[in-house]
Amino acid sequence: MAKEGLEMTEETEHMIEKNGAKEPDSAVCAADSKEMRAVLLTGFGGLNKLKVTKKLMPEPQEGEVKIRVKACGLNFLDLMVRQGNIDNPPKTPLVPGFECSGIVEAIGENTKGFEIGDRVMAFVNYNAWAEVVCTPLDWVYKIPDEMTFPEAAAFCMNFVAAYMMLFEVSNLREGMSVLVHSAGGGVGQAVAQLCSTVPNVTVFGTASPFKHEAIRHSVTHLFDRNVDYVAEVRKISPEGVDIVLDCLCGENTGKGLGLLKPLGTYILYGSSNMVTGETKSFFSLAKSWWQVEKVNPIKLYEENKVMAGFSLLNLLFKQGGCSQVKTTVQKLLSLYSEKKIKPIVDSLWALEEVKEAMQRIHDRGNIGKLILDVEKSPTPLMASDSTETSEAGEEEEEHEGDNDNKERMPFIQ
Repeated sequence: MAKEGLEMTEETEHMIEKNGAKEPDSAVCAADSKEMRAVLLTGFGGLNKLKVTKKLMPEPQEGEVKIRVKACGLNFLDLMVRQGNIDNPPKTPLVPGFECSGIVEAIGENTKGFEIGDRVMAFVNYNAWAEVVCTPLDWVYKIPDEMTFPEAAAFCMNFVAAYMMLFEVSNLREGMSVLVHSAGGGVGQAVAQLCSTVPNVTVFGTASPFKHEAIRHSVTHLFDRNVDYVAEVRKISPEGVDIVLDCLCGENTGKGLGLLKPLGTYILYGSSNMVTGETKSFFSLAKSWWQVEKVNPIKLYEENKVMAGFSLLNLLFKQGGCSQVKTTVQKLLSLYSEKKIKPIVDSLWALEEVKEAMQRIHDRGNIGKLILDVEKSPTPLMASDSTETSEAGEEEEEHEGDNDNKERMPFIQ
């Protein structure tokens, strides 16, 4: 039997603010309502497969935490899920989303370490894009008082992935060099910030040309992803780089391996080159697979190079990596408290604007993270965002001329 907490947003917020006043009328109204708003993916395909609907509010089971959601993260992976462009896709209909932040509203039996009213961020194995979620306590983390809910929703996926790839997989140290694709995206900016915590690390980044002015300060050398970045890197560092972080796949795999110094590490953590349209393309899948250089282990041995893969969600949800992830989160929160890192939030969107938010990723318009703000009211679309869906995303290779006359929404600080 779950220990029920405050069943409405207003009263929970009063607890956080240590204000004892209650609103009985609101409490009765909220307590009577067992439904919640959620984004529903009705089937795999285009943006028209998404809608906001009412669903039965979940209750925490043993070992779970019930969270009144304030903000949800939107990732390129969510686009691939929508298309069914992942291994072993789940059955639809489903509520998408893997990360959120909010306030603990109730806890299940034998759930220790959290209290009603705690401000938290959490991983969720789907179902994050809703007003209320229930998730295992091992995937929930308390957040500092100074961290906003949008920042918390932008924190887990991006910074944990960036930290583990840099420090756990490739052992980043002083004086090393890193090449990161999609330097303007959420993971790319997290990588840049974490590299700045280590002395004398050189960061090479690729990004859309219109993003360069906004992110130039965060990397050492920035290149247009449409140019021959291999040649540009070689001009500056003829021997290559120590670490390559590749979220593109396809032909970039061979290029990345070729750029590695001896004892260097190439990490594949995404395959956005497989996504070229609003719906799943078998041609794009085949093309990307064909372009991947077939790696010969003997060649890796002879050249002293390391090739690795990294999937944060598989580590957490399928491979029992809760303790490693928790340790990483604690280290990251220390860096946040020391003001050495800070999540970059591109823009906030209402649940009802989820299609437009995905459109923004499709059109490569974001710098940092897009956030679904559960309490935000929908606003009219900006004319510059009402463009044709291209499904490119923050982590996909783009084509020349795609960004002409494209404007970006201001940062939400």
